[in-house]
Amino acid sequence: MPSTDNVFTESERKQLLNVAAVSIRHGLKSGQPLLPALNEYPASLQVQRASFVTLRIDDDLRGCIGSLEAYQPLVMDVAHNAFAAAFRDPRFTPLKEIEFPALEIQISVLSPPTPLHFSDETDLLRQLRPGVDGLILTAQGHRGTFLPSVWESLPRPKDFLSELKRKAGLAENFWSRDVEVQRYTTESFSDTGKTG
Repeated sequence: MPSTDNVFTESERKQLLNVAAVSIRHGLKSGQPLLPALNEYPASLQVQRASFVTLRIDDDLRGCIGSLEAYQPLVMDVAHNAFAAAFRDPRFTPLKEIEFPALEIQISVLSPPTPLHFSDETDLLRQLRPGVDGLILTAQGHRGTFLPSVWESLPRPKDFLSELKRKAGLAENFWSRDVEVQRYTTESFSDTGKTG
């Protein structure tokens, strides 16, 4: 569920989706991500924000890479993450040119994460907002995140948290007093047609 904070206009969404597509196309030709010219974009897209870019072909995941912390202008972050999702996601082989026309691109822009305060796992589960919260879990040198869209396949808070622990490299039933959890929301949008 998108955040209502800092809502992007339709024009800004189209510009970000175009940056992602052009960065991937640029990567297919040059092996490098696109470096957008910042002065060609509105100030709202030059603000430092963190983003994730998710790629799908026929509804199947084809790559997903993102930033959890804002450290560069949003338009640069999207270009970088689109390239990385296409060519550097270790779960997939690098994207091939023949796949590009069928690619669906989704961009999720993250709100700044805020820490959750809880006494134990039950207390944490009570505070989760299914369909709204993205979570970052950190414990014993491990870290993992799930975007809010993951609630679609894991609608129960207990399952969501268990799978997040597994993603972070921890056991599903792991719990420790040093567990830290932050939550964030996203504004997500995708190209309605294909990129070709």
